[in-house]
Amino acid sequence: MSAIKALNPKAEVQKAAAALALNTSAALGLQDVLKTNLGPKGTMKMLVSGAGDIKITKDGNVLLHEMQIQHPTASLIARVATAQDDTTGDGTTSNVLIIGELLKQADLYISEGLHPRILAEGFELAKIKACQILDEIKVAKEMDEELLMQVAKTSLRTKVHAHLADGLTEHIVHAVMAIRKGDQPIDLHMVEIMEMQHKMDSSTTLVKGIVMDHGARHPDMKKISQNNFILTLNVSLEYEKTEVNSGFFYKSAEEREKLVDAERAFILHRVEKIIALKQQVCASDAGKGFVVINQKGIDPLSLDMLAKEGIVALRRAKRRNMERLTLACGGLAMNSVDDLTPDCLGYAGLVYEHVLGESKFTFVEECLNPQSVTVLIKGPNKHTITQIKDAVRDGLRAIKNAIDDGAVIPGAGAFEVAAYHQLNEYKMEVKGRARLGVQAFADALMIIPKTLARNSGLDPQDAIVKLQEEYAATKLPVGLDLSSGEPMSPIDNGIYDNLSVIFQLVNSSTVIASNLILVDEVMRAGMSSLKG
Repeated sequence: MSAIKALNPKAEVQKAAAALALNTSAALGLQDVLKTNLGPKGTMKMLVSGAGDIKITKDGNVLLHEMQIQHPTASLIARVATAQDDTTGDGTTSNVLIIGELLKQADLYISEGLHPRILAEGFELAKIKACQILDEIKVAKEMDEELLMQVAKTSLRTKVHAHLADGLTEHIVHAVMAIRKGDQPIDLHMVEIMEMQHKMDSSTTLVKGIVMDHGARHPDMKKISQNNFILTLNVSLEYEKTEVNSGFFYKSAEEREKLVDAERAFILHRVEKIIALKQQVCASDAGKGFVVINQKGIDPLSLDMLAKEGIVALRRAKRRNMERLTLACGGLAMNSVDDLTPDCLGYAGLVYEHVLGESKFTFVEECLNPQSVTVLIKGPNKHTITQIKDAVRDGLRAIKNAIDDGAVIPGAGAFEVAAYHQLNEYKMEVKGRARLGVQAFADALMIIPKTLARNSGLDPQDAIVKLQEEYAATKLPVGLDLSSGEPMSPIDNGIYDNLSVIFQLVNSSTVIASNLILVDEVMRAGMSSLKG
């Protein structure tokens, strides 16, 4: 009898074989849910929330975040897989599949009497060897536009249909190329993702500038303005209450008028400084426009003064957009109107307002050298837009990873086939029963090409045998052609995975699987819902 029973008679305990069965069934249950999503030919899942909102997706990360997972082990595996996405932006589905398969293989050996600790040692040896294989198989190349296109396309085709993926690929690669500055780290926040619910999903475009989800707040301001100076401000242009509670006393109406004028004079002074700068820079050329984008508020009187001068003013812009605007248009974000000079102004060839139903959008385009851009996502309904948004995020991360890694991995199951072959050779060098752990690890990796084949309507055994024969004959990376079921060269076909994603995948799945097979007792004190 377990010691915890003496302390808490209500506690539930699962021992040895039952504990392993509990963990394995949870991992395989989760694997069954996600298995059909893998690869470009994977199927979709439709999630319906309590409020009736629909989400159609095949992104493992979205599924694991949105699904209500009750089982403790399944929830642990889901957290590991979503942590993989947070770190590298991809590989969630593969992570769940490999953890599930490692536990399934482990179950076979443990049921024959092999101790879990020996199996875990074998897994560890296999993991170290797999990382070496990864280093050998990687393709270190100059990250030019063509290669980045291939990496993005491989990632996006597993998230959305091929036609849309190919369109998005170009926009995403150009977006990252625009914000890339030499050897400095890439900040993906400088790619704004804006959504507009109209037209088709294939109308999604890249705007070489900024799109803001609000417009000018005065009816007389121009809806379209060309050759514009852009002033980015973080200055309040509205009447504000004093910070301390103060009272003003007056004896006559004239005194009250004086008081009101004195309060306004403070704001008027700021507005006049902006108008003076506009007159200074636009005096020589009447065709020039002047746009003020302010992070704080602008009150109606100030807006009226600016409109009379032909200045387009936007208020309450997001703080992040202030950073993006200076990168896209040039100039400086000013925190005071006292030191305004023509040098602090940016430039945009075209600023226009687009009205869509109740919403207004302001486009700032035709910038000279934009280092911040906007991916404008369009779609006929909300769930299409959400699906594209998730895909764009993953695509951006895939390109960033490729640039940071300086190398890529042949895709289409090529790494798994090569690792399986080499681990089987390495197994002979391992002394004792730990080699069974290496064997189990090698077999578990093959779940990826098997699932790719199954999801494409091919015969998994037939596809695997062909891949193994081809690799044994050529010793070159060989992947699975999902349309014909024949082996093909991923390098020739431009199918590449991220090095950091596969590296993270091999490491995290091994650690979690090893931990789970070493669990020999599961205790839950009090509550009762431990049934497998």
